[in-house]
Amino acid sequence: MTKILIVAPSWVGDAVLAQPMFRRLHQRFPGLNLDVLAPSWVAALFERMPEVNQIVLSPFRHGELKLAQRWRLGRTLADRGYDQAIVLPNSWKSALVPFFAGISLRTGFTGEMRVGLLNDARPLDKKQFPLMVERFALLGEQRGAKPQHPLAHPCLQVSASRRENTLKIMGLDTQKSVAVFCPGAEYGPAKRWPAKYFAELAQRLDNHQVWLVGSPKDQPIGEEIRQLSGGIAINLCGKTGLAEAIDLLSCASLIVSNDSGLMHIAAALDKPMIAIYGSSSPAFTPPLSPKAKILMLDLPCMPCFQRECPLGHFNCMMQLKPDQVLAKIGLKKL
Repeated sequence: MTKILIVAPSWVGDAVLAQPMFRRLHQRFPGLNLDVLAPSWVAALFERMPEVNQIVLSPFRHGELKLAQRWRLGRTLADRGYDQAIVLPNSWKSALVPFFAGISLRTGFTGEMRVGLLNDARPLDKKQFPLMVERFALLGEQRGAKPQHPLAHPCLQVSASRRENTLKIMGLDTQKSVAVFCPGAEYGPAKRWPAKYFAELAQRLDNHQVWLVGSPKDQPIGEEIRQLSGGIAINLCGKTGLAEAIDLLSCASLIVSNDSGLMHIAAALDKPMIAIYGSSSPAFTPPLSPKAKILMLDLPCMPCFQRECPLGHFNCMMQLKPDQVLAKIGLKKL
């Protein structure tokens, strides 16, 4: 039986986009035992991927080296007898644990000076493979082989019992159709549709109850939307972990999201969704679902890929009005 260790990305969206590669590895290696080394904040995603056998929690925060602790973790994993490690992040630090574990085949992109740590270090032609999901899929193939197309879409599994338990804990129900808004974006404010627009949209979706889902960092913008909507939008930002957020998203009949990790989760749940883009571009990490509709303007300054608008006007989001979202949903202007 083949055993492979995946060193997972730390970003939620990137973690979702790794799943098609997992599926391809199972095709290549029937009976595969696939484990994932991942930080705790993305572990809930891998728990919902049937391709994953076991999650090994990584104790390291963003930017931490902790060389001795990485060595000890690597030596602990050495006894598991992995045949290959596939390192998805490009950092030097991310390749250390498989090296310390003595895994015989260590695959990843060349990255930052890690040829000695990876013995299957591959160059990446970013123009030939612009999509993140393609790049991950490339690492799941033999060296020199291209990803098989069409790539499978990410697909997360949610159990009905866990969903019902989350609803009970949160004091929610689905007797009325649910619209979930994801108003946050970890990268920065240039990726966030204005709170006043989310609030107006909540007021105009009178056939839905509206839940706001996001991290603790999104709690202030969630509260602003709640207040501006006159209390129509229920602010759940910061009140759930990622596991519960996935459960709540799975209840939705409509999701409106900025370009964020939750956008990719919504796509992997195959929910009808409007994905709003401002400073970023769907040319690199689009939502992978036939039910996802992308909404963005076509301005000369787009995309700038900046955390904040470098021109100070934020037109990419300010000029994208709730009427345009309603039209994309298929509802008439009110």
